[in-house]
Amino acid sequence: MKLTVLGSGDAFGAGGRLQTSLHLSASKNQILVDCGATTLIAMARSGLDPNEISTVVVTHLHGDHFSGLVWFLLHAQHIAKRTTPLTIIGPRGMQERLATASEALFPGSSKPPQAFAVEFFEHAEATPRVAAGFRITPFEVRHPSGAPPYCLRIESGGSVFAFSGDTEWTDALLQASSDADVFICECFGCEGKLPGHITWQTFSSKLADITARRIYLTHMGRDMLDYRGDINDPRVHFAEDGLVIDVAAATMPLQGAATRQG
Repeated sequence: MKLTVLGSGDAFGAGGRLQTSLHLSASKNQILVDCGATTLIAMARSGLDPNEISTVVVTHLHGDHFSGLVWFLLHAQHIAKRTTPLTIIGPRGMQERLATASEALFPGSSKPPQAFAVEFFEHAEATPRVAAGFRITPFEVRHPSGAPPYCLRIESGGSVFAFSGDTEWTDALLQASSDADVFICECFGCEGKLPGHITWQTFSSKLADITARRIYLTHMGRDMLDYRGDINDPRVHFAEDGLVIDVAAATMPLQGAATRQG
């Protein structure tokens, strides 16, 4: 399984980073995990073809994690001339929220004739769903967004990837990331507690309980970006836009397990 970090930023682009989106590929299968507003820009920079994406999985219904689907679907219809079906998996109410966002941004865009089918499925707590060859298991977390938010455990070919989505600390993260090869976790701030988000102070206190082999922090705000140089844990690394990770290589020595595109 190969992971490309398309966007590693917070909702406000701290440090000039793009909004959250992750690309996973295994064999000939490709999926997106979250689709922030800048996802098409990130895909173009990484040389990825949106028409090769068969499934988009959304962790929660905040704009920096799902609103890029508005542009993704318009691009698919008008630019890429997509003909293959697209599956979208997300929280309860995903289809309705996307239609509302589409109409607000591009009136009339939610109901145009399409040359491809779009099928929606809703997450069910701790219930795996197989899509595009990936086994995807959602676990509910804590991040108010108008619908249940989730972290994800994604498995393919014996490799395990976990993603926190946005959340304050909850032990559901331990379940999702148990013995994972790679765990990408949000870490918005440095100290104290933040409603709906994790700080390094909290995360570092949980490190002994996290059994993932390799950890990447993402969704960092300005103060957390400035603090990175003070973190020396050998398992902890930092997501960057364009970072490519061989998920299976997480069991190998750290050198060479990840590269930077470009």
